Amino acid sequence: MEEYLDLFVEETSWYNDIVLGFFLPNSCWASLPHFFRGWLRNFIGGTLLYLGTGILWCFVIYYWKRNLYVPKDSIPSRKAMLLQIGVAMKAMPWYSALPALSEYMIEHGWTKCYSRISDVGWLHYTFHLAVYLVIVEFGIYWMHRELHDIKPLYKLLHATHHIYNKQNTLSPFAGLAFHPVDGILQAVPHVIALFIVPMHFTSHIALLFMEGIWTANIHDCIHGKLWPVMGAGYHTIHHTTYRHNYGHYTIWMDWMFGTLRDPQEEDEVKKM
Repeated sequence: MEEYLDLFVEETSWYNDIVLGFFLPNSCWASLPHFFRGWLRNFIGGTLLYLGTGILWCFVIYYWKRNLYVPKDSIPSRKAMLLQIGVAMKAMPWYSALPALSEYMIEHGWTKCYSRISDVGWLHYTFHLAVYLVIVEFGIYWMHRELHDIKPLYKLLHATHHIYNKQNTLSPFAGLAFHPVDGILQAVPHVIALFIVPMHFTSHIALLFMEGIWTANIHDCIHGKLWPVMGAGYHTIHHTTYRHNYGHYTIWMDWMFGTLRDPQEEDEVKKM
């Protein structure tokens, strides 16, 4: 068992060596305990992903393809985007603790994670991944919905994110602009799922970090019209009504629990 758990430690150590070795002198991190190396790597990686994705996304939709995807009067101000970056960067050290804690639990054998797809085969891997994503979708839907329905939680935590409630205040940078506890709570289903269904370790880490790209996508106000994806068209409605479209990747949970509002139907109502 210990030899198998060492595979996880070897993998996270490899990630640490690549990221920390590239950005920092060896003397800055070599003496740190393994857990804190992981936290520091997650912080650097998360920051680069957030800023890199946001800058590239904003350049394309607001400058290079100006007025193609977003009307001129819906482009957020630089002040609004800088405010979102400030909120996200204050929370980033706390966000980075969740994958570090996840890795700690995996490395100590507390979860159902496995190291290699060959340990279970591609068929089981695909099934496990599908179940994992369903659990995550269900968990995020209800966590998000309760952050609205439980008024003290909304006031203390989620309201920080909902000051961005119009198209001209939403941007890809709003994707991680949460109170740190709020952001962590909405990512916790990724970790809870590890105790319920066997999950490939690398896929779990990749999905956690892909959240940074996905949340940028659903806050750009561009409706991709790709059913059943919970794209920005749906999520923009959430930011304006506060009572609809709590889902994360897909519209299915909102459809099942009666909170779905379709952006195309919304547009038709406005035209009438």
